[in-house]
Amino acid sequence: MDKEKYRDIAPYGPYDVAQAIVRLRNSPQFMIGLGELLSSDDAEARTAIDAFKARLPVILENVKTYEDFQRNVTAGMMIPTILKNSVGSFTFSGADLLDKDTPYLFISNHRDIVLDCTLLDYALLQSGMRLCEMAIGDNLLVNQFATDMFKLNGGITVKRDLPMREKYLESIRLSEYFIESITEAHQSIWVAQKSGRSKDGIDNTNSAIIKMLYLSKKRTGVSFAELIKACNIVPVAISYEYDPCDINKGREEISKLLHGGEYRKKKYEDLLNMLRGLRKYKGDIHLSFGTPLVDDFASPEEVAREVDRQIHLGYRLWDTNCFAYDYLEGTDRFASRYAGLDTKKFLDRYKGLKPDVRNFVLNSYANPVRSYLTETNAN
Repeated sequence: MDKEKYRDIAPYGPYDVAQAIVRLRNSPQFMIGLGELLSSDDAEARTAIDAFKARLPVILENVKTYEDFQRNVTAGMMIPTILKNSVGSFTFSGADLLDKDTPYLFISNHRDIVLDCTLLDYALLQSGMRLCEMAIGDNLLVNQFATDMFKLNGGITVKRDLPMREKYLESIRLSEYFIESITEAHQSIWVAQKSGRSKDGIDNTNSAIIKMLYLSKKRTGVSFAELIKACNIVPVAISYEYDPCDINKGREEISKLLHGGEYRKKKYEDLLNMLRGLRKYKGDIHLSFGTPLVDDFASPEEVAREVDRQIHLGYRLWDTNCFAYDYLEGTDRFASRYAGLDTKKFLDRYKGLKPDVRNFVLNSYANPVRSYLTETNAN
């Protein structure tokens, strides 16, 4: 695979990695950003962060590829620190059923701008598997520092704001990159099941993502079913007990409803949400690997439906999900699942919100339960 022809959208190659490392080592913003990202009031955590920052120059000296950065900086040091500071527990399941030598296209639900994929990488690292590249929208590349951080973590740029014809041609090119990476470079890739984070807790795959995969192959004689098998698609479900951005998401979506579907983000709003998602408390997190799609699928819609089915059944339904469902439905069906939850404290998180925003946020916790029940009843 000739990655040079994809240089503008591919993760950094060796030369670009070297240049980015020079910029980071000479950038006060990098160290300030790390301090903000990893900050904690806990004395032990601060000591660990100071030790991390002291070791960082030596670590960066040995970074030659973006995989080095992923493995040694992000998955190797930053994620464990984030888990220690703002996560109750992180668990994962299903990785033992995957082949360590097979490249996969991981399609997951999307709740957090950065953590969804970085936690997947961390699980892959713990399982002795190769880390993956991740597809990200170019709206996140707001400056050189942000671009460097994403590209050093295997970021594939998805260009969004293009005229219709250019967008179509870029989709074909992105399709080529995905397929060549998986089938020729044996490189796994992560992509969210739809553009943007799920604000309402309803995780349904946009079939346009599946259609995009086939764009570069549909005139070559390769059938759709063959292409899907070659991509080794694995659905991934990630479940957070608490969403640090839940209120912001609720306000954004209600604002859209009040303004005809429009919501104009401020320039650095996504980065602020990213920082909030990384630093604030998330409770327990579970990541569930599904099984590769090996059937003869006839259409993008069929593939999307199977991805949805596996994600919905792969949820880890936390006490917050079960309580929100019972509270909104007026039942006690899952009462035993949240017996240890301080339900008053949970509701007090949202007591100052406008009723429509509060209702939206609570439904965002309840909807995974509804999706899970729909799948189990269908079976």
